[in-house]
Amino acid sequence: MEEFFNNISQSIIKLSDFLCGYPEFFLLIGGGLFLFIYSGGVSIRRLPWSVRALRQKQAKSAGKDTGQISSFQALMSAIAATVGMGNIAGVAIALSIGGPGVIFWMWVSAIVGMGTKFFEGTLAIMYKGRDSEGVVQGGPMYMITQGLGKKWKPLAVAFSIFGLVGTLCFMQANQLVESITTVFTSPMGIENTVGLRFTLGVVIVLIVGTVIIGGINRIAKTAARVVPLMVTLYLILVVVIMVLNYDQVPGVFKQIIDGAFHPSGIAGGVVGIALTGARRAAMVNEAGVGTASMMHGASMNTEPVREGLVAMIAPLIDSGIVCTLTSIPIILAGQNIGTGEVSGGLYIALGAFGQLLPHVGQYLLMIIVFFFAFSTMFSYSYYGQKCTNYLFGAKNAKYYNYYYLAMIIVAAVIKLDLLVSCMDLAFFLMAVCTMFTLLALSPRVKREMKAYFARHEQ
Repeated sequence: MEEFFNNISQSIIKLSDFLCGYPEFFLLIGGGLFLFIYSGGVSIRRLPWSVRALRQKQAKSAGKDTGQISSFQALMSAIAATVGMGNIAGVAIALSIGGPGVIFWMWVSAIVGMGTKFFEGTLAIMYKGRDSEGVVQGGPMYMITQGLGKKWKPLAVAFSIFGLVGTLCFMQANQLVESITTVFTSPMGIENTVGLRFTLGVVIVLIVGTVIIGGINRIAKTAARVVPLMVTLYLILVVVIMVLNYDQVPGVFKQIIDGAFHPSGIAGGVVGIALTGARRAAMVNEAGVGTASMMHGASMNTEPVREGLVAMIAPLIDSGIVCTLTSIPIILAGQNIGTGEVSGGLYIALGAFGQLLPHVGQYLLMIIVFFFAFSTMFSYSYYGQKCTNYLFGAKNAKYYNYYYLAMIIVAAVIKLDLLVSCMDLAFFLMAVCTMFTLLALSPRVKREMKAYFARHEQ
């Protein structure tokens, strides 16, 4: 019997490894590239409009009957979910595979992802629905039933089922505990026991629970405060490193550009983006997975295209700015660059920061890691709750949080190979549902775009 279950586990892991590599990469990048071209390069041409849309005040007609949070809160909550371990460990792994050139291709992926997020944000407002208690909701499940029609409800149900698995934060909780034991407790001579990991898991649950039990409004308010703070702190930390090594900084960007068009850089870029994005965070920014549209579907904004413009800022921040901030110290330190090794991403980053800022660098980075990991866990709980709401009704949605918190403790204690593979596989299946919907409804978004820009360009 044990051998049977081991065989099943290995089969799931192998299937996940296959589907969540290049197939998911080409699904998201290929589909995203089509949407980028079809929209007329919206992520480049309309970027100034995104900034204006974010600063624009909520329309007076908007209210609780159209959503629960503001567009800014929706954006910050979506970024809170995407800026996580992948932005540090994933980037380090990509650099170790293909060298500095992979960062250029991450910039390209950010531009493509911005186009996909535009379509997600727009459709999230165009096609909202109501839950069993009559509260307005949004997300792929409602985009499917309201946009494609009731006959497609099985696809909406499938997305929600996959979402219950894909949005569990096993990896974030496990890696956070692993980081704490490595950086803090081990040097103090404290043994890394199951009891210690369980205790750390309980502490994490207490912190996460105080936020997520308060629902979307508390999550959104927390994200609106935490996200700008954590990105600013990270920027300051990297700027300090750049100032201390100012003579070497121009060489970093030269390495990125030169390496991008070197054969190893191009190959490494494809593999690196697939690993850090499709494999560990679905292109880091999750463009095309459907998570962001669940958050933007909660916005009180009544203008679909304006929400789409706001939504497309997220990949610029997480895949563009934050990933670049991670890459600069690692390239400066020369840690594992282009060695082809694909493990220990977080340790590579910690080593680089520790080398460039002796005695304090790795501890300062760990503070950033705390912010990144917790912010992801806050927002992911909402995604799972949203899926529970759709499947089992609004009254039962609250119970998901208790299940979610229990799983954090499980993640802190046990090995995660099988569970993480199940999550990755669920993410891929979520992306299949979402990208199909985005592509099918893209002509309606284009019509909405033309009308919106015609009105506002007069």
